[in-house]
Amino acid sequence: MYLSELRIQNLRSLGDVVLTPTSGWNAFVGPNGAGKTSVLEAVFLLSHGRSFRRGARESLSSIGSTGFSVFGSVSCGNGRERRLGLSRAGGKLESRVDGEATGLSGLVEACAVVCFEPGSHELINGAAEERRRYLDWGVFHVEHAFLEHWRRYQRALRQRNSALRNGADVASLEPWEIEMAESGHALTQMRKTYFEHLRPVLDAVLGEFLTELGAPAMAFDQGWKEGSELLETWAESRQRDRERGHTGRGPHRADWSIGFEAAPRKEHLSRGQEKLCALALVLAQARLHAELSGEWPMVCLDDLGSELDLNHQARVIELIHASGAQVLVTGTDLPAGVRDLPGGCRVFHVEQGRVVGEPSSD
Repeated sequence: MYLSELRIQNLRSLGDVVLTPTSGWNAFVGPNGAGKTSVLEAVFLLSHGRSFRRGARESLSSIGSTGFSVFGSVSCGNGRERRLGLSRAGGKLESRVDGEATGLSGLVEACAVVCFEPGSHELINGAAEERRRYLDWGVFHVEHAFLEHWRRYQRALRQRNSALRNGADVASLEPWEIEMAESGHALTQMRKTYFEHLRPVLDAVLGEFLTELGAPAMAFDQGWKEGSELLETWAESRQRDRERGHTGRGPHRADWSIGFEAAPRKEHLSRGQEKLCALALVLAQARLHAELSGEWPMVCLDDLGSELDLNHQARVIELIHASGAQVLVTGTDLPAGVRDLPGGCRVFHVEQGRVVGEPSSD
């Protein structure tokens, strides 16, 4: 899967940009603040319907503009070309796939992008929501029923929480708990299955460039006590949940963790080791996606040169290059080892919101 054309209008500092990336490596170089990260952000938006930057929804549009738009043409492994679009105008977000209006799930289904960026270390030390979102993205792409179960669970959860805040009795809570339990058990089983598939892939990736910490150990937390039934869990916690005004346990609290022989807890990792571990998670998910779907997702690497030392940069570049994936990488300079890759690298210069590409070298 690769992006053959990208059009951006009024996204942050990018006014009107048209790009034709190669199917291999593409580097966006320029000074800090020039708009390099916004190019990757545009690609990520086409796949996820949201930015990878935290709290970025209200600041995506250029100053003085009323909205933004991103359009892309994606070539899939089966030879199919998909046309994707995401735009915001008048406060309304609209997504399209092949000219047809669709929900954000349509974009996620049609286009797969993974991204390593300066905030990726939150997969290790951030809130559980980040790790849950990471896991659910992978599940969504392999389990067609996942989205419907997720939506059912979220709807029923909102209703139970509303009822709790209004002091509802047992008869008012039970119907929502039954609905949550049916969809929640299905969600949890899908997550566990995906998590077990991810383990050996992550072990292999970590073994390629992060061996100094010893063998990794991953643990999945389903969001409530193992061995307990969901309905029993909610029945026992009704009074406490009423006092808090929300449901304290359940699949919406799912989480996972990773530790190593030399660093059993995340607190034992240095910031550099957190970054390497986060990158391994991103690449492992990309590799598993390829194993399950038959094609690699697009890989975005933001500011790779400042996030990794030269030795780890070289290992990562070699690993990704061997996959044949399309890569979009940013930096104030071209990352070491990229220009000399077999097949070359298309270089785009970014400055003051403008993007100009050098002639392709492949």
